[in-house]
Amino acid sequence: MNRLKFGAFMAPYHKAGTNPTAALRRDLRTIDYLDEYGFDEVFIGEHHSSGGEWVASPEIFIAAAAERTKRIKLGTGVTSISYHNPLWVADRMIQLDHMTQGRAILGMGPGSLPSDSQMIGLNPTDTRELLEQNIDIITRLVRGEVVNAETRTHKLIDAQLQFAPYTPGGFEMAVAGVASPTGPRLAGKYGLGLMSIGATLTPEGFDALAHHWNVVEERAAEFGQRADRAAWRLVGPFHIAETEEQARKDVEFGIEHWFEYFQHVAAFPQMAVDGSNLKEMIEFIKNAGIGVIGTPEQAREQIQRLIDQSNGGFGSILNMHTDWANPEATQRSYELISQEVMPYFQGQVEPLKASEARARAGRDALAQQQLDAVDHMTKKYEAELAAKKS
Repeated sequence: MNRLKFGAFMAPYHKAGTNPTAALRRDLRTIDYLDEYGFDEVFIGEHHSSGGEWVASPEIFIAAAAERTKRIKLGTGVTSISYHNPLWVADRMIQLDHMTQGRAILGMGPGSLPSDSQMIGLNPTDTRELLEQNIDIITRLVRGEVVNAETRTHKLIDAQLQFAPYTPGGFEMAVAGVASPTGPRLAGKYGLGLMSIGATLTPEGFDALAHHWNVVEERAAEFGQRADRAAWRLVGPFHIAETEEQARKDVEFGIEHWFEYFQHVAAFPQMAVDGSNLKEMIEFIKNAGIGVIGTPEQAREQIQRLIDQSNGGFGSILNMHTDWANPEATQRSYELISQEVMPYFQGQVEPLKASEARARAGRDALAQQQLDAVDHMTKKYEAELAAKKS
């Protein structure tokens, strides 16, 4: 992989009881500076319950973000397509494809919170069974097909989209995967990107990285699709500062609330985090290899570790955006990632260091040439003055 892309995966998560209007505006400002700092993409989640993850419609959020930004790609991370009529999912994304002029990405999954699906009479088994059916329908619709299909929740009769995508061949699509092979199987079968949300969250997720891509390639070959590592995204949490001590101090702001949410509120056992006090929580993130609370160097080491484990590389690393730190420290973390992490994986460091090395090696000789030039011009000027006086 020549150039690793960087981005953020924003549920977004916030502490229940804080001002939702202000938090959503802050999330939009976060995307503003991600765009300014040169990040490639950001993904916005869909949730409807549990009080901690607030965006109900990633499409509406993306429409607002698109008007504020210039180049960053904006994806749903993910649209819980098992909750929706697949025709309307495809139609809304076609509209976003036009409104963003090709910057929209459809991330798809079954829905992570059982407290969401139970309100519409579905359980986690139902949503996973609906996932493949709806992916099949959506991909066919985007290709321009007329679809007749019936699922447990919807019936389509001569369904078709009324206008073509803005992006030639259709907007990019990806499917989420945690630890099981479900996501990789679907990514391979339908030629989609893969979002490995559980890449670092559990030992199983980390250990399964290379295996997951093998599944993608095997299924792609079986169904005549192309498996592209550039469309593979890994998700994990990072908060960095100038020193590890500062980073650990920063996350005292909100990491306990984040742990509390996944330990006792959200029925999402794939986010298995451990720790009963602040110190244990911070140590767990580090010792379990889940993420980085530390320095840019430690962030680079974590990313390289993931590249090595993937056995061939991947296309994007997405920071699992959190409110671990206050807004100012969070922004500084992203700024440091842009300045001191991204260049190492995008081919920008080596030419600069090589140029510095060449200048360093020749400095003494070149500095003497500068001094000789000054001496020469000084003597020349003195000679001119002497000539005028004579």
